[in-house]
Amino acid sequence: MTRIVEWWDRRQVPLYVAAIILGGLVGSLAPAVAPALTVAINPVLALLLFATFLGVPLIEVGRSFRDIRFLGTVLAVNFVIVPLVVLGLSRFVADDRGLLLGVLLVLLTPCIDYVIVFTGLAGGAKARLLAAAPLLMLLQIVLLPLYLLLFAGSAAVELIDVEPFAEAFLMLIVAPLSAAAIVQAIARRHRAGRAIEHVLASAMVPLMMLTLATVIGSQIAAVGGQAVALIRVVPIYAAFLVVMLFVGLAAGKAARLDPAGIRAVVFSGSTRNSLVVLPLALALPAPLEIAPLAIVTQTLVELVGMVVFVRLVPLLIRSGSGPVVTVLR
Repeated sequence: MTRIVEWWDRRQVPLYVAAIILGGLVGSLAPAVAPALTVAINPVLALLLFATFLGVPLIEVGRSFRDIRFLGTVLAVNFVIVPLVVLGLSRFVADDRGLLLGVLLVLLTPCIDYVIVFTGLAGGAKARLLAAAPLLMLLQIVLLPLYLLLFAGSAAVELIDVEPFAEAFLMLIVAPLSAAAIVQAIARRHRAGRAIEHVLASAMVPLMMLTLATVIGSQIAAVGGQAVALIRVVPIYAAFLVVMLFVGLAAGKAARLDPAGIRAVVFSGSTRNSLVVLPLALALPAPLEIAPLAIVTQTLVELVGMVVFVRLVPLLIRSGSGPVVTVLR
């Protein structure tokens, strides 16, 4: 078993690409499975996060709350710099209200779930990012209506419902984190708890592959049906990833964070809360039905981008004894 785990740990990126391709093929060739896969997204993601949280000693999360420099950098990137970037990028679809709302909803809301997984895979400060998750969730609930008012007008604000945010936070953060805390407590006294930790730590790569395939397979057919209209948002999402990569590097360096902290800032600024805001878009009136597909398109672009980032970010930000950023030449 150890050899198998070592094998897939060394081949994470190609395995993730294979999972994305497999999900795309299943979703395209058998579109009837999309509803079932859609229902499976949150349970699969919750299991992945449970495994991730098990690998984070909860005492580290408590200490991370005191890291004001890191928290301040993550909040500034997500709620000051990102809105400015989104304002500029969203102007390219300002003529289409459905696309505009989809782009704004997804790019203005920072991810609070699988960003922790990708950050960990890239050697980033996942415990500190986990500690920031409640603040990221709270502030996006409060600030999203304000950003929509400024960028899309007052009518857009009336369409926002906080219930999906609350449900996602409970299912994808509170429940897996509580379960991980219980297992960690058991593991200190009983072999069964340690066995669960070992099994799930070994299964991280397959769980990530399952998550990628499930998300892609559930949505690819719907996106394909509107490909001509949605092609307009693909460059926007790709540009967002590129811009936020360098913004995260610059912000982390300016704040004099350690390499792990800078990596976490890059991933936090680059990943978005697409699975949480999707229900908001699905509740929009029929004339705006392309908005949820614009959000799903962002998910597809982002997942491919994250597979690249997992390999690229550690090369750009090398670990060392101090807060040094090494950029490839």
